[in-house]
Amino acid sequence: MKNEFKILAVNISEKKGIQKKPLATAMLIADYGIKGDAHAGKWHRQVSLLADEDIQTMRGKGMELDFGDFAENITTGGIDLSSLPLGTRLFLGEAELEVSQIGKECHHHCAIYHKVGDCVMPRKGIFARVLKGGEISSDTRCYYIS
Repeated sequence: MKNEFKILAVNISEKKGIQKKPLATAMLIADYGIKGDAHAGKWHRQVSLLADEDIQTMRGKGMELDFGDFAENITTGGIDLSSLPLGTRLFLGEAELEVSQIGKECHHHCAIYHKVGDCVMPRKGIFARVLKGGEISSDTRCYYIS
């Protein structure tokens, strides 16, 4: 069964350790990540994804947050990312991703954590490898198969 979801934003940063900025379109490159993003490379965390529903949790704590503030590459809507099993295939238009990690260890708490005492990315964010590249934007049709 195809389960559809939306891309709300595609975000990149030129350096690690900073918030990402939204782009109108981005190019996913097979076995690399998003062109121009500091976290891209030949490793298992080529692309990070975070659901807007989880960002809303933080907004509910009084934070003003924009897409990319958690350093996520792709902000989604309509999908519970952290419930997906490892190996799940995500289809973003012509591109294909494979979920490679759920959550992450946060060695040094981010600025958001220091402001409100919590951050959703370590628990709810996921990471993926790019199996097949392609251009993506907020208009890209997306689904995963469960």
